[in-house]
Amino acid sequence: MPHSLPAFTAQDALIAIMMMVSVSDETVRTSELIAIERQVNHLPVFARYDVEQIQSVAQTIYRLVQEEDGLDTLFAMVRDALPERLWETAYALACDVAAASGVLDQAELRLLEEIREELNIDRLHAAAIERGARARHLTL
Repeated sequence: MPHSLPAFTAQDALIAIMMMVSVSDETVRTSELIAIERQVNHLPVFARYDVEQIQSVAQTIYRLVQEEDGLDTLFAMVRDALPERLWETAYALACDVAAASGVLDQAELRLLEEIREELNIDRLHAAAIERGARARHLTL
């Protein structure tokens, strides 16, 4: 991992996962940004988070997507910063961001699969998390 990248806090890691899902298809949608903002503003895990830090996390993500092994570096940073008990939380947040636009493309689906693998999310748990995200983001 390059030395010039800042270490993530647990909250930074959660935000990084959400941002990575948003940029995975090379189109950052307003609905995805709103989903990220909503999570940061309302979830207890972000209660003491300094929202000014989001800009630094975003810069790190944009830098990593330019690097050949950027995704591997991101996952290493996330695993280093995030307690294992929050790995399913990270996956749930990723699913919510992916579902927010109403359309999941192949890049997002591949990234969600990689997140599942990298964070050792059980298939049954993943299916439940995905179903919940889908249900929360249905429209009339």
